[in-house]
Amino acid sequence: MFHRRVWLVTLIVLTLFLEACGNTVQPGQRGLRWRPFSTGLGTQPLASGFYWRAPWNDLYIYDIKWRSHMENIDGMSSDGLKVLVKAAIILRPVADEIHFLQQEVGTDFYGRMVRPEFVGTARSVIANYSMVTIPENSVAIASKIQAVVEEKLRGRHLEIQSVALADVDFPPAVLHSIEQKQAKEQQKEQKEFELTIAHKDAEIARLRASGEGDAIAIRAQGEADALQIRAAGQARAQELIRQTITPEYLLFKLYNSPNSKTILLPDDTLDVAAPGETRR
Repeated sequence: MFHRRVWLVTLIVLTLFLEACGNTVQPGQRGLRWRPFSTGLGTQPLASGFYWRAPWNDLYIYDIKWRSHMENIDGMSSDGLKVLVKAAIILRPVADEIHFLQQEVGTDFYGRMVRPEFVGTARSVIANYSMVTIPENSVAIASKIQAVVEEKLRGRHLEIQSVALADVDFPPAVLHSIEQKQAKEQQKEQKEFELTIAHKDAEIARLRASGEGDAIAIRAQGEADALQIRAAGQARAQELIRQTITPEYLLFKLYNSPNSKTILLPDDTLDVAAPGETRR
């Protein structure tokens, strides 16, 4: 029983000693040796693996994978309204430059260097937009923030992949005013639409009435012209008939008609007495 306890204590001490005398650099990480009593900070980044060290030495480990950092940024729009924006920045250290990054800032480079520049730049860019235009211009705002942050962090041994606005929140009172404004705009658009339709309907009615009036006038004019032409034709026909019918022609037609009876009367009337009548 005593020997088992000794072995257990020895194993624990050995494990702690090994952990205190070595570090593991995981895939996607880089390490830097720190020997305070000899060579100081190493300049050659260490790839993934296990590295022995003395208990008084240390190993700084940097994650060189792309990492996203989200920030809730409270800013003011150009029209003086408070806006809460959730913005994210994706960045990583330059693997071959972590020696300089450790000398200048350290492993907490985001909190000490990146975050202040990121938040301050976001507030400055957002202040150039009115409240209602921020959501629709989120891509442009993110691009401007990224460009400014990259310029400010130039030469600071970091790479920035992208910046994005994840969400935009407005105070309840502001949202209520936006809804009222949108409702009024919709009512205005609806009334303008109805007025446009009414004007078009009235114009169509006027055009239809005008067309019907024109049609009636054209029809009346046509009938008047037709009557005038018919009267002129009849007058012309009667004139032609008057010019061609003579008394001799009428007598000829009378004699030539099968329905007429011709009675010949002598020029001198004879005084003949009827039989049995005594002539005086």
